[in-house]
Amino acid sequence: MTSVPDVLHRLRKKARRASLAGMARYGISAGGRLGVSVPDMRAIAKEIGTNHRLALALWKTGIGEARQVAAMIDDPLRVTERQMESWVADFDSWDLCDGVCLNLFEKTRFARRKIRQWAARDEEFVRRAAFSMMACLAWHDRGARAESFLVFFPLLERAATDERNFVKKAVNWAIETSVRGTPSSIEPRSASPGGSGRPARAPHDGSPRTRSGSSRAKPCKSG
Repeated sequence: MTSVPDVLHRLRKKARRASLAGMARYGISAGGRLGVSVPDMRAIAKEIGTNHRLALALWKTGIGEARQVAAMIDDPLRVTERQMESWVADFDSWDLCDGVCLNLFEKTRFARRKIRQWAARDEEFVRRAAFSMMACLAWHDRGARAESFLVFFPLLERAATDERNFVKKAVNWAIETSVRGTPSSIEPRSASPGGSGRPARAPHDGSPRTRSGSSRAKPCKSG
């Protein structure tokens, strides 16, 4: 059975210390990081498979890449609200926030409830998590009626005045994905921070939006 030391050993073998220096350019703190790429983390997670107990243990290490792998291998059906509240309180960077929302949180039965709750919270990365999860839900649930996201528009309008960088860009990202295919008559009035009514662009805070690392095109493809 795979253990925490096993996973950390695999991560350290893939670590590139030189990449840590470049993280600051993308708003990521190198503290508690090994320098492992998203594709390498995904490969390790694929080898492990679904393992809720190991995910919980990996999160406790406090190592950024171990926490990303934890989100990739956890079982959404076994995630509790208590776990989500514990993990979101640990978010300290946009990449961890977005990665956990993409790979785990949006797949839980609590996703929409947490969007409403966290959008009302003041902590920067907790609020970002609300809109990151909203963007991922809107993108992945392409078959859903656009009107199903109407309930979130008041949250988007209230958060549109939040000038904190990581919140603002997540709000823009959520707006872009939520209004895609939405009739213009029901688009949020503050679809862009300037209030023009046009959908805002996806965030360009260094967040990779595709598996190749591109920040353009399809959202919710980051690690």
